[in-house]
Amino acid sequence: PPSPLIENYLREAGFAHVATIGRGCKLVPKLISALIERWRPETYTFYLPCEECTITLEEVQLQFGLLVNGFALTGSVQSADWGAVCYNLLRAIPDNIYGGWIEMGWLRDTFPEPGNDSTEVERIRYARAYILEMIGGYLMLYLSRNLVI
Repeated sequence: PPSPLIENYLREAGFAHVATIGRGCKLVPKLISALIERWRPETYTFYLPCEECTITLEEVQLQFGLLVNGFALTGSVQSADWGAVCYNLLRAIPDNIYGGWIEMGWLRDTFPEPGNDSTEVERIRYARAYILEMIGGYLMLYLSRNLVI
């Protein structure tokens, strides 16, 4: 669960609900395996006995409570200088950037959970790193689970 010190920042960014997903949920490995077996990555569709089914952006919005209209969280990232993008958002640049991907471990090591004596700037940076970890950890999962874009 997120630190109470960043809950307001997560709420402002529209990620407060996403941060609570999974609490108290019990994963059923057999159900997950059954869904994986029926997933067709070439069509982004589940093939079920009754018919095909796909996940829509509207369903994602309803389940995660994410905004699908309005301004992007990061603003424009047209720049190819990913180090500059990282610095603008986090005030830190990772040693390794893989075409816009950064290592999740670097986020955890660079942005430890803030203490009660932390500044607002430190809390904002931690909240941004926490959002990136949510994106890379379960919203837009990279297969190795060690990189986030």
